[in-house]
Amino acid sequence: MYCLQNTRLKIYRYISVLNYRIFYFFKLTSLSIKKHNHSVAVIFLEKLIQDHTMSKTGYKLIHHGARHSVTGSCHELQLRGGSGLLIDCGLFQGREAGEQLEVNFAVDHLCGLVLTHVHIDHVGRLPYLLAAGFKGPIYCSQPTAMLLPTVLEDALKISFTRERRKIRHFLEIIENQLHPLEYNNWHLIDTKAKDSLEIRLQPAGHILGSAYLECRIKTSTGQSARILFSGDLGAPYAPLLPAPKPPYGADLVVLESTYGNRQHESRKERKEKLQRMIELALQDRGVILIPAFSIGRTQELLYEIEELIHRNRQRFAARNLPWEELEIILDSPLASRFTKLYRELQPFWDAEAKGTLKRGRKPLAFEQLTTIDNHQDHLHTVDYLKRKARPCIVIAASGMCSGGRIVNYLKAMIGDPRTDILFSGYQASGTPGRAIQKYGHRGGYVILDDKRYDIRARIHTISGYSAHADQRNLVNFIKRMRKTPQHVRLVHGESDAQQVLRKQLEQLVITVD
Repeated sequence: MYCLQNTRLKIYRYISVLNYRIFYFFKLTSLSIKKHNHSVAVIFLEKLIQDHTMSKTGYKLIHHGARHSVTGSCHELQLRGGSGLLIDCGLFQGREAGEQLEVNFAVDHLCGLVLTHVHIDHVGRLPYLLAAGFKGPIYCSQPTAMLLPTVLEDALKISFTRERRKIRHFLEIIENQLHPLEYNNWHLIDTKAKDSLEIRLQPAGHILGSAYLECRIKTSTGQSARILFSGDLGAPYAPLLPAPKPPYGADLVVLESTYGNRQHESRKERKEKLQRMIELALQDRGVILIPAFSIGRTQELLYEIEELIHRNRQRFAARNLPWEELEIILDSPLASRFTKLYRELQPFWDAEAKGTLKRGRKPLAFEQLTTIDNHQDHLHTVDYLKRKARPCIVIAASGMCSGGRIVNYLKAMIGDPRTDILFSGYQASGTPGRAIQKYGHRGGYVILDDKRYDIRARIHTISGYSAHADQRNLVNFIKRMRKTPQHVRLVHGESDAQQVLRKQLEQLVITVD
């Protein structure tokens, strides 16, 4: 949330377009900001800025989620003629999971929806959006169009119904509305108005199919603007994915800020750290548990572990355990399906990954990889590893330990000091993953399915495997545009991350809010 000082600064910035009565209202309501968690003045202020922006530029931004938080991404670009383009419609997770799921904004004026990628915090409210009456086109990249049905099918089974007929009917509706777009091609949107809107998707390097969105607006009165929505930007040199390249320029950038206050390790550092951690963890011949998101993180980890096995094939990972005999267990039916889809989407891999394939290696289907789909096999594996503590690596969802098969592994082995738990991605506030990460080093505990479990396992974090750009990457994305944006709006980040990133960007003489 805005602090009192920032709110007043914004009011003074726009005083030239306000009349005295509105300004006087703000002086009165500024006293209530502290009493009402800033909400009254801030909401009124943002509405005021939106209206001023519309009259000045021909568009305004409305945020339906992830304005000052990490999940629930949903933003609207509204044109002067009244039509709007929705960018993402994601589910709230972690501490924000109690937020309203139902779509509480009008949808009849929307001329389309753009999905930047298929993570659930960007697509999870799609069922609610359709239930609210949205019937417009859904634009996304070609890989996203292939991955989306699997993501939504899983979400429907968890939150709505397991009845196949209903799920199939919903997916047919979605597929009929899908309009896959090629990267780097402009597409004209039918706005049903005199103002024109074109959109273009560019690779974002976050997960396969991820994109940032460029919007080009031309009004009937001759105004023009270019707005960029970053979606989730990835770090350069991520496995499998081409690095995101900044566009020529933009007037306004709506920029994610997940890691706006952090710097990741380099890819070389994180691979070396991963190898050291694996070799150290296996000394006591325990199990290494890696909670991982089914899509993106799992495939990147498999790619990197296959490379470690290949590079160290003549060495031992631990006493009497050659690297070539180290078993990797992928225990997630959904992750297995996504891994298969990733293999089908090889034309969208980066040059390095394609080169690995040409050399005869199979980075997502290597010999040491065991996949577990059947639930009984899963339970048997958990029980066996708990009793025998066989040295191996288990990768299972969910990435924040808030559900999925990783929970059963944690219940069985988090109290065993031979167990090592490796976090390789963001752990949202309020999730079991955040609690384990925060309190595990102190001999704390975690609540899993309403039961307390003491943490005796060793806890590790490798930040370099995050699918999100870090502070340096985000600043460089803006800095390397030839036409520097006049304005950057930070979204998809917690308040401390946004405040730190804002200070960095303001050094570029950019207006940031």
